[in-house]
Amino acid sequence: MSQFEHSYAEIAVTTNFSFLRGASHPEELVAQASRLGLCGVSVADRNSLAGVVRAHMAAKEAGVPYAPGCRLVFMDGTPDILVWPTDRAAYGRLCEILTRGKRRAVKGECHLALDDLKLFGKGLLMAAVPPQKPTAKALACLETLDADFPGQIYLALTRSYGALDQRRMAELQALAEQYRVPLVATSDVLYHVAERRPLQDVLTCVREHLTLTKAGRVLQANAERYLRPPEEMFRLFKGYEAAVHETAKLFERLNFSLDELQYLYPDEPTGSACPPQQTLQRLTEKGVKQRYPGGVPDKVTAHIKHELALIEKLDYARYFLTVYDIVRFAREAKILCQGRGSAANSAVCFCLGITEVDPDKIDLLFERFISEERNEPPDIDVDFEHERREEVIQNIYEKYGRDRAGLTATVISYRGRSAIREVGKALGLSFDMVSALAKGLWGWSSEVPADQQVRELGLDPTDRRLRLALDLAQELIGFPRHLSQHVGGFVITQGPLSEAVPIENAAMEDRTVIEWDKDDIDALGMLKVDVLGLGMLTCVRKAFDLLAHHHDRPITLATVPPEDPAVYDMLCLADSIGVFQVESRAQMSMLPRLKPRTFYDLVIEVSIVRPGPIQGDMVHPYLRRRRGEEPVNFPSPELEQVLGKTLGVPLFQEQAMRIAVVAGGFTPGEADELR
Repeated sequence: MSQFEHSYAEIAVTTNFSFLRGASHPEELVAQASRLGLCGVSVADRNSLAGVVRAHMAAKEAGVPYAPGCRLVFMDGTPDILVWPTDRAAYGRLCEILTRGKRRAVKGECHLALDDLKLFGKGLLMAAVPPQKPTAKALACLETLDADFPGQIYLALTRSYGALDQRRMAELQALAEQYRVPLVATSDVLYHVAERRPLQDVLTCVREHLTLTKAGRVLQANAERYLRPPEEMFRLFKGYEAAVHETAKLFERLNFSLDELQYLYPDEPTGSACPPQQTLQRLTEKGVKQRYPGGVPDKVTAHIKHELALIEKLDYARYFLTVYDIVRFAREAKILCQGRGSAANSAVCFCLGITEVDPDKIDLLFERFISEERNEPPDIDVDFEHERREEVIQNIYEKYGRDRAGLTATVISYRGRSAIREVGKALGLSFDMVSALAKGLWGWSSEVPADQQVRELGLDPTDRRLRLALDLAQELIGFPRHLSQHVGGFVITQGPLSEAVPIENAAMEDRTVIEWDKDDIDALGMLKVDVLGLGMLTCVRKAFDLLAHHHDRPITLATVPPEDPAVYDMLCLADSIGVFQVESRAQMSMLPRLKPRTFYDLVIEVSIVRPGPIQGDMVHPYLRRRRGEEPVNFPSPELEQVLGKTLGVPLFQEQAMRIAVVAGGFTPGEADELR
């Protein structure tokens, strides 16, 4: 007897990645399924797989059986069809269906026809969702699919909780018997608990550009489209218990997991027939001779040996070769570029020409970039001249093809301002009131105005409609609003990328984007290369051209004089407007106090004036010491070591003291007391 025979699995879950339709996060739906004791749950968003990774990760954490799916919505009058892949090959075909529909439409749309499903339907279980009144088109679709895919077709049975419910359910059972397809029961879920129904109504109004008072029958008739426990499903479908059993049996056939997506980097970036690791080693050795014509320092030799061994062990050679190939194209096209961050500041990257930072001059742990213990994929950021970056992007598309390369997505979510504006309009609040509430919030705020702020605006936070607007706006904050393209993160695969994730057109011409964002691809172990644009590199390149043309001084990033006193005199006066990394108000405030005189003084200053060190408690301990909250003996060898390894630079006692004086707010006299 099957373990699912007396259980229920919800196979038609719509998340908030069916934009402005679902009213719950994937994580909320999975957690609720676990609490209710469902034997499985499947996310089936509208023409999208954007939310399946988050549901997958949440299901793994909660220990709930999970299967990805999709709700296909057609342009030719075919009724909606729920589909679920039964294996890896079928999942790839589902991605192809969605890619075809999205590539023939503008961004945010998917134009599908039944022929797309007929072409790629092998291995997909399908459940037709009939309209309230089954049409001839719906019946013809059921007959066609059953003929093409015998044993894969089901008919979805849902309750509308209306006066004609029993009649409709009987009609659907008769249709199922006529076409010899099983009935499967589903709640056709839009939210995890009934209390989310008001938010779902607001989302509907936002989608349809209506207010609640004018929405009428566009809204759902009731609040019943939420997850239910098995016993309630058997009660609601009394007389159709076989359909509830059949749903669990259908889920039992779904053996595919997103863990099966084996990501492989391309083999051909350099055109070499040798194994990737050998090619990487050969290119590195060639680069060493060019970088150190007078002999390789022992420290660099040790770094290269260590890095190559770790790269080979973790099988990341292809990744490095891909980045090298992109940089090589830019160099040949005379496009200025520079790798940055801990990823690029390695001996191998220096020898490959990805970065101009000499590892012989810094003491950077390679494990900050690649660590066997952390089991995190590497991430190399390469900046290109902003005026010519598009040439690099189009070269990647041309070399690997649109089906093997795509930019990652960025999930744009609702924040305080956008949430209060959308909810306020849907509830019919006046424009002046909504504008005042929104303007009172910081741009990145994740909170609605507090009651005191509302009163200061001359409004009453206890007013029923205003209170409802504030509460619903708070619920809406964090919901995905739409998918945008990442600033330059590319995913490139050995096989078709379109068989791993759907690809769609971006709003920008000649750009294509996958449906998953950085967190999603990280969760699945997929690597990306950041091809970024930097305006300052354009300025630097033009300055190089001027020097070469008018002063006969050909300079590269590697040969720029690092310790020019005039440069540091200017920086010490905070004369840094337009200078990348040190043009912010915080940096300009720090420069006259820290007074950098060497390049690595500047590295330390830039590194410390960032959120990371502050949030990592590197600065605050000194502030606590000054307030008398916590005794700190500074400087100490341990602190010096922590700062040095975290910032990736060699810190000496005097440099560490200067950081303490500036970042901690100490006077020189107070700093002497700490010695």
